[in-house]
Amino acid sequence: MSLHFAFLVLEENPYGREMLRVLLERGFVPSIIIQEVSEVGDAEREKFLTRIAGQPVPRRLTQLITGRKIPVYCVANHNDNTCRELLASDKPDVLVLGGTRIIKPSILEVPRRATVNAHPGLLPWLRGSASVGWALYKDMKQGATAHFIDPGIDTGDIIVRRELPVHRTDTYESLNARIAHLSAELMAESLAFLANGEAPRETQDGAVGETLKVIPEELLEEGKKRLAEGRYSHYVD
Repeated sequence: MSLHFAFLVLEENPYGREMLRVLLERGFVPSIIIQEVSEVGDAEREKFLTRIAGQPVPRRLTQLITGRKIPVYCVANHNDNTCRELLASDKPDVLVLGGTRIIKPSILEVPRRATVNAHPGLLPWLRGSASVGWALYKDMKQGATAHFIDPGIDTGDIIVRRELPVHRTDTYESLNARIAHLSAELMAESLAFLANGEAPRETQDGAVGETLKVIPEELLEEGKKRLAEGRYSHYVD
């Protein structure tokens, strides 16, 4: 399957590395990879490593692309002029976000067809940050959603959404790792749709949902305790 797409990722973020791993396995090779090397990237990498503590960590980006002629560039901010110029020179049909800061319209307007993202939660019900923790705290289902990007936060049209089966043996860390993998799978499905024509679109216009910030530690601990004590309402076993 042929699709000319660029891949944006925060430097060595495990979420993006897992997505790239799955995309490459499915035959989707980016025309260019642009890493953001910044304090934001450092903080997000450490945050995600904490969320998957004790779980297998995806291979580093350099290992994933060994033997492949994929140009990799580093920028200080994905919204800066350097990034825009790199993308404008590459002329991608699609821009894939592999875990980034909020991307501004000046970058979103570069790809010819669309920008797509995989959100580690079920839209439209949980938008924003730390969806796994919020879903545990609020006793909501876990899952992931691939969607088109618009100027809002996780408000673009949905391409594909899927619940994650939660088992009584799961932990907060295993859920984060499994949802990262599910997000990557949904991104691969989305690119397959785009490579073969047009992807499905389910509008979120008027849909009720919360846009959440990073979950406070005390609420996260309450959610973890719900899972550990078997009080979570959405087990499959």
